Amino acid sequence: MQLLHKGKVRDVYTDRPGELILVASDRVSVYDVVLPTPVPDKGKVLTALSLWWFDQLADVVPNHVISADDVPDEWRGRAIRCRQVEIVPVECVARGYLAGSGWTSYQESGTVSGVALPDGLLEGSRLPEPVFTPTTKTPPELGHDEPMTFDEVVALAGAPTAAALRDLTLTVYRRAAEIMEQRGVLLVDTKLEFGLSADGELVLADEVLTPDSSRFWQASQWVPGRRQVSYDKQVVRDWAQDLGTWDKTPPGPAIPDEVVERTQAVYFEMYERITGRPWS
Repeated sequence: MQLLHKGKVRDVYTDRPGELILVASDRVSVYDVVLPTPVPDKGKVLTALSLWWFDQLADVVPNHVISADDVPDEWRGRAIRCRQVEIVPVECVARGYLAGSGWTSYQESGTVSGVALPDGLLEGSRLPEPVFTPTTKTPPELGHDEPMTFDEVVALAGAPTAAALRDLTLTVYRRAAEIMEQRGVLLVDTKLEFGLSADGELVLADEVLTPDSSRFWQASQWVPGRRQVSYDKQVVRDWAQDLGTWDKTPPGPAIPDEVVERTQAVYFEMYERITGRPWS
């Protein structure tokens, strides 16, 4: 078993040509900094929810999953055996609501990633249509991901691939948002990764529609014009932001037990709410 890459949250191994094993840890990363406190079972929730979504989206886009069973015993439940694909160096983000960096950008320029939005929107407003707002895929040691315009994606990946990335990202968002809204959850935004298979086919990869890669709000508590109650990793982000004593550079602060417990409870609740399955 060879370790290929140790990421902020996932570790990537290989033991066979053309295959990878993605292992989701319990580490937590905010503002591109891994915090010293894990959230128990977080990696298992990310893995189980991603597998559920890969199944739900199989008719929309192919994915890289080979097996969740053919993995080393010590990683069972938090690892997926996958096809090795060439990851497209673009973080494909779809937004249906104004939040986070999208809200910040809109306040400054009325746009997000070069996409002009209507005047008069509030923090938390639903957008008239979901928008594709990609970012760079920047290694943590080189800085933060930066917004990209669609033209910049074209320059990087070529026009056909850029159009396919945009269309697939928005299709996945719309399908997932519809499923989640039926369960009382709003899909605010989500980040997807795609890779190219050996025959040039775009494949959905990495994690999908998890509390780490997406922003979730409870529909019953949604009120535009204020900070929303988040049901995702935002619990930790808000705690870190409200500290006022951390400059968002390594080393990160330890997470208090109460925040760990709230974060874990949110991950379990979102898994159960979205899938309709009990977490055990």
